[in-house]
This record gives sequence, structure tokens and C-alpha cells, in this order.
Amino acid sequence: MKVVVSLSGGLDSSTVVGQYIEKGFEIIPVHFQYGSKHNEYEKKAMYAVAAHYDIDVRVINMTTPFKHMKSNLMKSGGDIPEGHYTSDNMSLTVIPGRNTIFAAIMLGIAESENADVIALGTHLGDHDIYPDCRPEYIKALDKTVQLASDGAVRVEAPFINTDKIGICKVGLDIGVPYEYTRTCYKDQPISCGKCGSCVERLESFAANESIDPILYEDSEYYKNIIAKK
Repeated sequence: MKVVVSLSGGLDSSTVVGQYIEKGFEIIPVHFQYGSKHNEYEKKAMYAVAAHYDIDVRVINMTTPFKHMKSNLMKSGGDIPEGHYTSDNMSLTVIPGRNTIFAAIMLGIAESENADVIALGTHLGDHDIYPDCRPEYIKALDKTVQLASDGAVRVEAPFINTDKIGICKVGLDIGVPYEYTRTCYKDQPISCGKCGSCVERLESFAANESIDPILYEDSEYYKNIIAKK
């Protein structure tokens, strides 16, 4: 069996890769470069994760079409909001149509490579802010993909009803190399520890009584977590 996975280099998608490897799937990882503030650092993380699993990645350059997309996550957008991942200001990081565009490309690759599944790392924590990460969207996308491929390809989002804490637990249990991953949304080499994405990640490791293996800038939140260990 083959699965096309969108591998950003983040915690969620890296765990999806690890889980499907555990299930015995052949992995066809796809990485999208689309002009986000953290793309450069995600790409380095993605290559490190891919090297760990000895898999070859298809890197897709989407910077030209995504120049027309408005979001604070893009280099052309405003500041990355800080605070908790569920805060209303995180809606500033929504990129219109992103998952639909990515899924369409993944479908084309899946059919070309005779893959059975395209897998996305969307999870429970995404539901409030990101419309294209909700269960009803994934269900509709799966129907569309199956219709478009005459039933040859289906969509799976294995963590659609799992929060970041649960994803982190799965990854720790199966040895996902989180030391290589990148979650921070900011345009800087060291993760900030303050944006919504960083805060959610740090909370997840703390909830699993584990210390996040990556470096962070000096932040009170991170220091408080370390002090408890």
C-alpha cells in the first residue's frame, strides 16, 4: 500500500509519516513551498525527518500562485500573532484555499504513483480556527477525491479527532524524531516559544511529561515548563 503525505516538517505531519510507516505503508512525501514566513525553516526540518526515515520527498514550488493569498502567515502579511493556539487572533494565520489546493496536487501524484491514500495532518486543535481542517471538510474532500479518481484514492486524516497532546503521545511512543521538527510560525531560525503554534506544542510535551527537544528563544512560558521537570 502507498500513501501520499503532506510533510511540512512539523510535529503533526512528521507523526503522520511515522504512523503510516508503522502500518507498513510505502510513503510518498510531498512538501509545499508557498511563501510562508516559516517555509525556509520547515524545509530544513522536513529534509531532516525524511533522512531519518530514508524517504525521498517531492518538493512542490507554489510561491507564484500563493502570492495572491492574503494571510499573516505569508511573508507579505502582518505579524504572527502570539498567545494561545485557540485565541481568536490565530485566525490571522488562515490561508484561503490552502488545503484544497494542496490536496488537488496530492491527488494527481497519488493517481500517477498508484497510491491508495492521501493523508493530511489536520487535528482537533485546528477545528475552531481553520475551516479546511474540520471533519465536515475532510469528509467532503474524501468524497471529491474518490469521485475524481473513480474510487482509486481516498483521503485520510488520522488525527482529525485527536488533539496535539494525543498526537505527541503517539509520536513519542513510536519514536518520531521530534528533535528535527519545526512548528514555530515566525520568520526566525530559533522557535519563538510565544506564537500560538509554539505554545500548543510546548503544552503537548508538558502534558506528556516530556521535554521538547528543540531550542526556543528565552520565554517565560518555556522556562516555567523546564522548571517543573
